[in-house]
Amino acid sequence: MILIRAPRSYYNQDATRTESVHCNAVANLTEELIAAGGLRPLTTVTIETVTTLDGVLALKPCYEKLQQKIDNLLPFALHEWHVTWCRHFLNANPRIQDDPLFYVLRDPAGTCVAIIPFVVSRRRIGPIKVVSVNVIGSDPAITEIRSPMIAPGYERVAAHAVQQHLTKAVNWDWIHWTGISEAFADALAVTGKMQWQPTQEDFVLDLAPSWEEFRGRLKRNIRESLRHCYNSLKRDNHVFELSVVKDARSMRGALDRFFELHAMRADFKTAAVHPNRFANQAAREFLYDICERLCAQDAVRIFQLKVGSEVVAARVGFIARDGLYLYYSGYDPAWWRYSVMTTTVAEAIKYAIGMGLKTVNLSPNREVSKTRWGPRQVDYITAYELGTRLRSRLARQAYIRALGGEGLPSWFLQHLIPARRNWQ
Repeated sequence: MILIRAPRSYYNQDATRTESVHCNAVANLTEELIAAGGLRPLTTVTIETVTTLDGVLALKPCYEKLQQKIDNLLPFALHEWHVTWCRHFLNANPRIQDDPLFYVLRDPAGTCVAIIPFVVSRRRIGPIKVVSVNVIGSDPAITEIRSPMIAPGYERVAAHAVQQHLTKAVNWDWIHWTGISEAFADALAVTGKMQWQPTQEDFVLDLAPSWEEFRGRLKRNIRESLRHCYNSLKRDNHVFELSVVKDARSMRGALDRFFELHAMRADFKTAAVHPNRFANQAAREFLYDICERLCAQDAVRIFQLKVGSEVVAARVGFIARDGLYLYYSGYDPAWWRYSVMTTTVAEAIKYAIGMGLKTVNLSPNREVSKTRWGPRQVDYITAYELGTRLRSRLARQAYIRALGGEGLPSWFLQHLIPARRNWQ
């Protein structure tokens, strides 16, 4: 089945209209399908815009139904994540005005078929206002994968509807599309002026029914590494156990230890660089909050590797449907030679198999610590859709230069353009 746009003259002149419904704008849009014998209407959708936090809060039923359709396995697409992000990070810089702009598409039966969660950011350069539109989660890598949610088969109608509405609703200079599929990227490129960016690589393990079967599929090098992990501790008479924290009463203490270990790992100088993503209070408060909220859904696990009574390694995990997402980690460098982080990941995988989960997401970015497990690679496409005005192109170039923060021109631009939010 191939979705196309019919010629403009094919559409009824009243095919697109905007109405005011409380705080929402609703527009009818029609998508066409090539079928035997010619073009015929495929579906009609309504597009709603939600521009307040209260409106986002009310979308929880839509999120839940849509995530069943798309089989979402990412914690960053959960309703709780988006609401918590808005509460903590919207307008984190007084020089940047942030406003939610969530697009909700419904089919004729009223079923939600897409949610495009945007944040519109307005910066001022003297008398000039610079407007960017970003998928929610523009933060210092706290939200690792930022993506719209679109039911299969609705990519082209969603792209057409959102692009058309944004052109009329927001005087934007650029749109930052992240975490999009190939089908949606192709649909955006039909009318959008796209500037493609490097693909974000994610790594996912497909689990077996048992640890023994899963281990049997692994390559020789990782099997030998696992033997070393377990035998080295045993050889030195160290007894370890995996403690899995999932209850609200123990969560904050487990996160406190995680922050300590994460900072230790960041300070430990090895070949691989691991920034401390939770060095500032704002990031820590966000993780406290989101974990507390997801605890109520039984969707958080803190995997702690204990040697004796000491927690020597930890990794945060989130459960979304039948998948485990392994988030950030940390360990005590005093135990580095025992490869305690590899042991923690192995024990987390065993735990996931025991729960009957189907996948373990090792998180984005290509590293040997992930690829040696033989995961399946999932690519997320990223692009900037540029405005047509010369001013928009110049503003985009200046913003990127300010964001880079290198050299005297960048220093000067940073004083003119508030590129970064205040994450302290």
